[in-house]
Amino acid sequence: MFSGIADRDRIEAQAPYDQRDIPPTIYQLLTRTRDRFGPRPALSYQLLSDPHSRSCTLTWDELHQRVTETANLLHLLGIGPGDTVAYLLPNCPEAAVVLLAGATAGIVNPINPLLDPEQIASILRETRAKVLVTLAAFPKSDVAQKAAAAALLAPHVETLVRVDLKPYLGRPKRWLVPLLRPRVDARHKARVIDFEESASAQPHDRLLFDEAAGDRVAAYFHTGGTTGMPKVAQHKMSGMIYNGFLGGELLFDETDVLMCPLPLFHVFAAYPILMSCVESGAHMVMPTPAGYRGEGVFDHFWKLVERWRATFLITVPTAIAALMQRPVNADVSSLRVAISGSAPLPVELYNRFKAATGVEIAEGYGLTEATCLVSCNPVDGLKKVGSVGIPLPYTEVRILQHGADGPRACAVDEIGEICVANPGVYEGSTYTEPDKNRDLFTQGRFLRTGDLGRMDADGYLWITGRAKDLIIRGGHNIDPAEIEDALLSHPAVAVAGAIGQPDAFAGELPCVYVELVAGASVTEDELLEHARTHIRERAAIPKHVEILDELPKTAIGKIFKPDLRKRAIRRVFDIALEGTGASVVEVVEDKKRGLVARVAAEGGDLAVIRTRLGEFAVPHDLVERQDSTRAG
Repeated sequence: MFSGIADRDRIEAQAPYDQRDIPPTIYQLLTRTRDRFGPRPALSYQLLSDPHSRSCTLTWDELHQRVTETANLLHLLGIGPGDTVAYLLPNCPEAAVVLLAGATAGIVNPINPLLDPEQIASILRETRAKVLVTLAAFPKSDVAQKAAAAALLAPHVETLVRVDLKPYLGRPKRWLVPLLRPRVDARHKARVIDFEESASAQPHDRLLFDEAAGDRVAAYFHTGGTTGMPKVAQHKMSGMIYNGFLGGELLFDETDVLMCPLPLFHVFAAYPILMSCVESGAHMVMPTPAGYRGEGVFDHFWKLVERWRATFLITVPTAIAALMQRPVNADVSSLRVAISGSAPLPVELYNRFKAATGVEIAEGYGLTEATCLVSCNPVDGLKKVGSVGIPLPYTEVRILQHGADGPRACAVDEIGEICVANPGVYEGSTYTEPDKNRDLFTQGRFLRTGDLGRMDADGYLWITGRAKDLIIRGGHNIDPAEIEDALLSHPAVAVAGAIGQPDAFAGELPCVYVELVAGASVTEDELLEHARTHIRERAAIPKHVEILDELPKTAIGKIFKPDLRKRAIRRVFDIALEGTGASVVEVVEDKKRGLVARVAAEGGDLAVIRTRLGEFAVPHDLVERQDSTRAG
C-alpha cells in the first residue's frame, strides 16, 4: 500500500504515465479485469440496511456482461462518442453499470437526485442528453417524479430508461411494491422503456460497435452546487482511467473489499472507488440506495462492515462524526484503513475514530475539475493529521500567488492558491461552457483550484481556505450568491453576505449577515423565514441570520468576508465553550494555518476545552487572556 514520497517517486521513475501499459478505454480495462478475476465478486448491493437483509452480488464476469449489453442498448438508442446518456439514480448496481457502459458508448452524465427538477433539466440541456436512465416509481422515493418533470423541461431527451428496484427486495415486501408505487406525471414526450427488459435483450458477449479511437471526453460531472445551475466539468477517458490506476497501483488488490456508502453521482465514488475496483479487481459494496443517508445505515454500520469483511472504509468527516455517536458493536478487525475526503477532518474526530476502531484514517484531496484525485496521506507511511497528504504519482502541485506581474511561486509554508497538473486535468477545456474556462489555468497547464493552501518542508499539502466563496456543508458545495440573492429580495435588506460558519458535524453550515436599508425595521426571525421561503434547496437555508449596522467592506465596496468568518468562528466557539470558563479572545489570520481562534482558558479543564474545540476543523490556540503569546 501507499507508503509515501519514495513510493510515488518509484512509480514515476518506471515510465511517463502516457507510456505505461494501461488499456486505453474503460471497456478494455474492464475486460482485462474480467479475464484476470472473472469469478471473484465485483459489486455487492443491499437495498435495506439490516445486515441480514437480502443482497445481490455481481462477479466480474457478470458485471462485464451487464456493461456489454447496456452499452449495446445505448448504442441502439442513438448514443455515439459525441452523444450523452444521463442517469438520475440512487446507488444501485445499475448506476455502476450505466456509468461504465455510458462512457463506453458515448458520454455519461451522472446527476444528483437531490436536485430539483429545474436544476436537473438545466443540466440535461447543458449536456444535450438524448437518454435519461432513472428509477421506475418506487415507494418512499421521488426520483421517478423528478425525472419526468425534468424531461418535460428538456424536450431533447428522447428516451427514459427506467430501473426498477423491486427485485432487490425480499418477500413479502416485493409483493407490496406494485400497490404502493406513486403516480408519475407522463406529460413529457420521451419514449419510456424498461432497463432490465431492454438491456437483457442485447448481446452480452461482445460490443455491437467499434469503440472510438483515441482519447475523448467520456463523462460530464456537474459541480457540487446545491443552488442555481452547477457548472459541468468534462472528463476525458484517460483521466477516468488515471484515477483508477492510482487506486489499483497504490491501495487495492483483488482481495480488498471497499465499503462505499457515497453516491455514484459524485466523483469520489465514481473514480477513486469504482474505477479503482475496475483496475484492481477489488470488491465494492454499496449499502442502500442512499448510502450514508439511508434509513438505519449508521445504526447498522459496524455490523455491515462485519458482514462484508470490509478492508477499506470510504467516508467523509460528517459520516465519521455520526459513526462516533454509535458504539462499535461488531467485529471490525477486517478494516485496515478509512479513506476520508470532501472536507477537512478535525483532529479530535480523527483521534476518536482511531481510539474506537483501531483504524487509521488517510485524508485526501481532490476536485471534480481535476476528474478527482490530487493528493493523499500515505496509508503505510507518515500521516500528518490535518494535511491532505502528498501529491500522487504523475501529479504536480504548485502553490502560487497571482498579482499584476503574473504568478509567483510561494516559499515553503507560504499560503497561495493550489494549482494542479496531472492526467486528470483536461487542459483548457475543464467546463462545457467556454466562458467558464477563462483564467482557469496558469503557467500553461496548471488548473487554478480556487483553494488556498501551503506546502510544508516535507512535501505535504495543507488546505487553509478558499479563494472561491463556496460554503462546504458535509462535502456538499453551496453557492453563497443564492443565499444572498434570497435575502436581498427582502425590501428591508440593503446588503447581504453569506459564509460558512464552523460546525462540528457538517464542517460548515450556511449563515448570513445583513445590512438594512436606512430606516427599515425587520427582525432576524422574519429574515430567516423569508430565507426559508425563497431558497429552494433546504441545505442552503442559513442556520443563522444576523443584522449588523454595517457589513465590513473593502476599499472598493466589496463585502470583506474574512471579517465575517472571524465573527462566525468566535460566536460558534463561544457557544461550544459554554460552562468551561473559556472563551475566544480573538480570531487572527495565521500565515501558515489560515484563520485561527485564540482561546483563553481561564483556569478551566484543558482536556474538556481541547475536546470541544477539537470537534472543529478551524485551528485554535490556548492563550493567557492578558498575554497574546501561544500557550498550547
